[in-house]
Amino acid sequence: MDIINIEGGKKLQGTVAISGAKNAALPILAATLLGNGKSTIHHVPDLRDVKSMLSILDVLGAKTTSTNGTVEVDASGELFTKAPYELVSTMRASFCVLGPLLARCGKAEVSIPGGCVIGARPIDLHLKGLEALGAQIKIKHGYISAKAKELRGADIFLGGAFGSSVLATANVMMAATLAKGITRIENAACEPEVVDLALFLKAMGAKISGEGSHLIEIEGVKELKAVKYTVIPDRIETGTFMLAAAMTHSDIEITNVVPSHSGALIDKMRACGVSIETEGDKMRVKMTRKKTESVTVTTLAYPGFPTDLQAQMMAFMTITPGISVITEKIYPDRFIHIAELNRMGARIFLEGASAIVNGVPKLSGAPVMASDLRASAALVLAGLVADGVTEVSRVYHIDRGYERLEEKFSNLGAKIWRESR
Repeated sequence: MDIINIEGGKKLQGTVAISGAKNAALPILAATLLGNGKSTIHHVPDLRDVKSMLSILDVLGAKTTSTNGTVEVDASGELFTKAPYELVSTMRASFCVLGPLLARCGKAEVSIPGGCVIGARPIDLHLKGLEALGAQIKIKHGYISAKAKELRGADIFLGGAFGSSVLATANVMMAATLAKGITRIENAACEPEVVDLALFLKAMGAKISGEGSHLIEIEGVKELKAVKYTVIPDRIETGTFMLAAAMTHSDIEITNVVPSHSGALIDKMRACGVSIETEGDKMRVKMTRKKTESVTVTTLAYPGFPTDLQAQMMAFMTITPGISVITEKIYPDRFIHIAELNRMGARIFLEGASAIVNGVPKLSGAPVMASDLRASAALVLAGLVADGVTEVSRVYHIDRGYERLEEKFSNLGAKIWRESR
């Protein structure tokens, strides 16, 4: 079992380059199944989740290769239509192969997905959308079985209990590209990762409009072609390094970013007193004030504050004077990291879907356990400012979503290292 150790108290300096977006790369890789040929995807992060997706594509009959951030997927041969439990259970995004398989092969059998334990994340919207396109769906032995002689365009409302769904929007949009007629997805997710997928599909020959809004329209085409494409930068990794700079009172440059994708975080951090300058694809984050200001944060669908930065923002608030309130509107149960932060000396109290954070002067290093991907990043950030050494276990969660995290922090001057036990 690997453990990441962090000795706190080191200021950061220098430049860090952001990797490709995990949450954009995974659906795009699934979408390569729609193209009859070899697609080349650049700026793909070297992550555990990406490797899992490539393994799924291999099992489905595609031929994949990965070298230095470039992935090639040849889906020109005959495809198998069953995505097995042992692979799909490792991450939720793998469920995105359902739409492409159904559209191209007329049938698909995909295990009900797994991933981080951050609360209920039902797949009902995926199934609702595909059924509206004409799929016949059955659930049996833990698998979703979908069949359709022909998919037909439809008007589909994808509103859920907590708003729009990124993966459901992606799945339905991919299936609709080869459906007969026009599909309109209302209450579609607006996240940059959905836009990136739409741009990839359009490069393949799909007819899509409205991406980035709550109404996406897709006019089905007979076939899609393989293409070359570059994935957008990861806005969650960007935010993690922004918060690291603020917490450690450092001055760092972050490159290969899209500042507009981080608008909600930039707004909250500036309200805390953090200096953030943007120019092109670069960002400078500088914290020179001795004291930061507490804030109120509510996670919302894009362009609101991202739920995937809630834990990291909470880590920042633990050492910010005053009382901060963080309300989780996307996954109300996504607070498992509170207990681990409190082990480090934080003072956080949970009231329903809100965390009340009383800022403390200092955290102290302790053995802590990562419960999910973003919680693990929050514990690393806390370790950067804690007295002594923090040991973060279950770091396989980090490897799911952060490329060479300890190496990047080491290059900025942090004292962080990995060891096996």
